[in-house]
Amino acid sequence: MKIVFMGTPEYAAKILRALTEAKFQIAAVFTQPDKPVGRKQILTPSEVKVYAQQHLSAVPIFQPASLKDEAVAAQIKDLKPDFIVVAAYGKILPQAVLDIAPCINLHASILPKYRGASPIQSAILAGEKQTGVTAMLMDAGLDTGDMLDFAYTPCEDKTAAQLFSELGDLAGELIVRVLRNFANLTPIKQEGAQATHCKKIAKSDGLFSFEESARQIYNKFRALTPWPGIYLASGLKILDLKYLYGREDECRKPGKIIFDGKYYIYVACGGGGALCIETVQEPGKKPVDASSYLNGKRLGVGYILC
Repeated sequence: MKIVFMGTPEYAAKILRALTEAKFQIAAVFTQPDKPVGRKQILTPSEVKVYAQQHLSAVPIFQPASLKDEAVAAQIKDLKPDFIVVAAYGKILPQAVLDIAPCINLHASILPKYRGASPIQSAILAGEKQTGVTAMLMDAGLDTGDMLDFAYTPCEDKTAAQLFSELGDLAGELIVRVLRNFANLTPIKQEGAQATHCKKIAKSDGLFSFEESARQIYNKFRALTPWPGIYLASGLKILDLKYLYGREDECRKPGKIIFDGKYYIYVACGGGGALCIETVQEPGKKPVDASSYLNGKRLGVGYILC
């Protein structure tokens, strides 16, 4: 069975590894062009490219700026793949590519919920108790194709980083199962009425207020750490926090510091409830524990953090 693989981040690299270890023939790897990273803008390859270079040295790697070029579609067609496997590639596949072979996408949600660019973060932000991966046949729509199989996992209290890693492993197991049993699978059409959509995460999404509930802030922290992180209107970034279970009925002014520990503080939130803030960072300064931040500002219990 000959596979053309398309993917870019670590999530996709885990899926490529699973295909490789299952002894599928990888005919080619497509990934995003190298991108400048960091303050020095060092040109950096994708995680998929790094994996392919290290473990698939005989496999050609392509990094087209666009798939709309007819020459790219012809190139893929010449490879005569049995399947095209796609995982967080970051580019829309034109119809000319979709027509070459069955294109199977590993989308990191249980479709039809959370179609789009940020399914993992969006599931956390919505307070979902369960998420997973859907293997689907791609069509011209955005994550609208017929579904082939699923993998599930609980997601309460997990961070986006943890879920990205876990779902990559699950997606790897899922695609191996789907490809081996493809002839026996019955595609399931998505119910459009049940569909939800999610946008690409922006830096501005990290802004929060203690007027929000403790659970909302905690979910935002889990979804948006390490990037873009969560921060107050003052610019103070919250680098580490914990949800304080059992304090949901305590009604105090949102943002009020209700306890100052040796290295941490408790802060009241809207609608009752509180959070344990452990590490913070002011703009342009180094991270410090929350208690040291208060001491440096000569603040304490009763102060409103905003």
